[in-house]
Amino acid sequence: MRLTTKGRFAVTAMIDLALRETHGPVTLAGISQRQKISLSYLEQLFGKLRRFNIVESTRGPGGGYTLARPSSEVSVADIIVAVDEPLDATQCGGKGNCHTDDENHGRCMTHDLWSNLNSKMVEYLSSVSLKDLVQQQEGRGIVIQDMRQKKMKVETAKAEKPAPALAAKKDSTPKAPLINSVFNLARQS
Repeated sequence: MRLTTKGRFAVTAMIDLALRETHGPVTLAGISQRQKISLSYLEQLFGKLRRFNIVESTRGPGGGYTLARPSSEVSVADIIVAVDEPLDATQCGGKGNCHTDDENHGRCMTHDLWSNLNSKMVEYLSSVSLKDLVQQQEGRGIVIQDMRQKKMKVETAKAEKPAPALAAKKDSTPKAPLINSVFNLARQS
């Protein structure tokens, strides 16, 4: 029994989303780039997360994903179950037919041990919220930069800068010829 990449990637992507969603919808392309997870794989995972009402999508420019409910109400178990990740340490998938197809006589000697482990795993993962994981990352000093605001600041600065044609009209003094100009070199010979 082990947690596969599907569950790991889903939890990682959800932490990334929860860390950044205060700045607006988060794109899967951004998550993909930051977390080194295939974009097509993220699309599959987020389709499942959306069906379980864990995330919401916004279409169009500035679109992306946000949490469908507060991060304190989303547990790690919710995320793992949503992406079809089995949390089962038993050989039989919890059916109790480890040795045969007969459910009454086929339990292995360690079935109860693995079944209890399953319960403890689900109990623990249900007790850890997405908010807990976000706070853990923030405690480690993770700095979140809002790229959208930076982009908006650059566009604002461009808008404030006068257009070159208008600037040329205001500055009517002739410019001195460039010394290293090809035309000046031709004139000097």
